[in-house]
Amino acid sequence: MDTKPKLVIFDCDGVVIDSEVISANVLIDKLAVLGAQIDMAFVQQHFLGCQFATVAAKINSLLNITLPHAFELQYREQLLLAFERDLTVTRGIKEVLAALTVPFCIATSSSLPRTTKALSVVGLSDVFAGNVFTGSEVENGKPAPDLFLHAARRMGVAPEQCLVIEDSFFGVTAAVAANMPVIHYVGGGHISYHNHPVAKTFPQVTALTDWQDFAQLMPSIMR
Repeated sequence: MDTKPKLVIFDCDGVVIDSEVISANVLIDKLAVLGAQIDMAFVQQHFLGCQFATVAAKINSLLNITLPHAFELQYREQLLLAFERDLTVTRGIKEVLAALTVPFCIATSSSLPRTTKALSVVGLSDVFAGNVFTGSEVENGKPAPDLFLHAARRMGVAPEQCLVIEDSFFGVTAAVAANMPVIHYVGGGHISYHNHPVAKTFPQVTALTDWQDFAQLMPSIMR
């Protein structure tokens, strides 16, 4: 893959920040209090890349649990505390961001407060300043293409001239639906690439296991 994009759109959780294990563990612990026993594989299969409203609906349909009214707020509060303590970037991403020769942005299903806090904790607030787009800005979240198309419009780049970096099945699905080239990043701490649904459903999508290999994959946009 060496066609030169004019914009790189990064998902945030699991791509820029290594947050998915932290997020999953907080959710798993809180659901256990409600009597639901799930694990990381369940979270990865059903929730990864989804907005919280979608997660809540899936919890209801898959686990037959209606979340208490205060659940989301308490979950977000506990998650931000865990971020303060444990959050890191994915290994090598800061070097990639520093070496990119084209504009880049974030398009994430996570809330703006969560994303803002996460970027602050890992020291990337200034790097993405003004170029963070969240699922709250569009009608339909991933796997619909709306968020990526919104980010491209705001950044002034045609969809086919964007490159999306995603870790989740829903995110890759959204990028394909947006007619955007996509790389499946599988270097996060939560990913088990063996038998990953992205590989099965989108065999044409290139997988990236380590940011150190990004320059070889996309030399035309790297210093």
